[in-house]
Amino acid sequence: MSESQTVSAEAVDAQQRPAAPAPPEPDAPARSERRTPTWWVWLAAWPVTAVFVLSNAATPLYVLWQRDIGFSKGTLTVVFALYIVGLLGSLLVSGVVSDRLGRKPVLLPALGLALAACAIFATATTVAALIIARLFTGIAVGAVVSAGMAAVTDVAGPERKRLAALLASCAMVFGAGLGPLLAGLLSETLPAPTVTVFVVEAVLLVTAVLAVLRMPVRRPAARGKGAWVRVPGVPHGNGIHLTLGIAVFAPGITATSFVLSLGPTLLTELLGTTSRIVSGAMAFVMFLAATGIQFAVQKLRRRTILTAGAISTTLSMGALIAAVHASSVALLVASALLAGAGQGMGQLGGLSLLNSTVPAQRLAEANAALNVGGYIPAGLLPVSTGYLMDAVGLPTGATIFGTVLMGLAVIGGIVVLTGHRRVPEPA
Repeated sequence: MSESQTVSAEAVDAQQRPAAPAPPEPDAPARSERRTPTWWVWLAAWPVTAVFVLSNAATPLYVLWQRDIGFSKGTLTVVFALYIVGLLGSLLVSGVVSDRLGRKPVLLPALGLALAACAIFATATTVAALIIARLFTGIAVGAVVSAGMAAVTDVAGPERKRLAALLASCAMVFGAGLGPLLAGLLSETLPAPTVTVFVVEAVLLVTAVLAVLRMPVRRPAARGKGAWVRVPGVPHGNGIHLTLGIAVFAPGITATSFVLSLGPTLLTELLGTTSRIVSGAMAFVMFLAATGIQFAVQKLRRRTILTAGAISTTLSMGALIAAVHASSVALLVASALLAGAGQGMGQLGGLSLLNSTVPAQRLAEANAALNVGGYIPAGLLPVSTGYLMDAVGLPTGATIFGTVLMGLAVIGGIVVLTGHRRVPEPA
């Protein structure tokens, strides 16, 4: 056989042989996840909701612990701040670990720690026990806002990133509002209020464990580089998106943190009501506003969402200052509603920017970075205000807090209006 005939035969044989499979593309796992049913995207958000129910379930019960154990408003805000300490410490680790090892290896231990926090809360008789329970809760929440929210995006796939950002954000704020409402209702209607509340929450957390065990998420194909424990950040070029999100999210979540930590005290000492249902309901409607506003504005441009969030937080602080000077329940509730809307829009805008621009292998860390930027002022300012109220009185302390946070919200709005002009709207 001649050389030309040999080449021809080889060509025919090559055409008849089945083609070798192409090497997997970097985003192959994400493409396969497009076929995941939409109901799984919703269910993937349930662990976020369950843990955030715990995050604020203690809010209406602090007045009971203050009565039985005995501690000041300053101590109360320290107990609240230990949650922030645990959360921030968790964010230094959980985002990186989740991006390298997967979502489940972070979520399952976090849910276990949340269950331990329930047990400690249910048996607490000292301030130290409350501090430990809040610390454990903060660690669990830190893992969930990084790994849990990223898991929702993983399950949704690249074609449903807007839906993933919406559901992850709403799961957080809805759970944060549902916790105090359930705690208020259960503590007023059932015996052993500080026990019953956390037994119910433990049941919710067990269902979240079951959801995580069956969740259709894969381990990362390759591990990242760098230290395992570090201040979370974003890839080069995404810094502006992170900055815009923090500029609005931080004042918003600081406003809602104030309502959660000192709202029951305001209702009790200034407005003359001691009902735990009322304080729990106020927190619930605040986060219900945060949930509803996100569904309402989800199709708007992100610049518009963030700007509206800054305006809402600014108006919230104006209403807070007016409420404490007029002793008005209506103004205090209005302040809470506006604070919830401000946090909701800031959170949705920030998460949406990161979801649409940050690659999947860095997304949990990016979520952690957004929350670090938000929770630092959310921890520091309410604690400072609690001690300030002990020193100068409730109206003066609340006025100073409202004025400072109003200024930060205005600055955040200006950052969005000036900074977003240099950033194209992501798809």
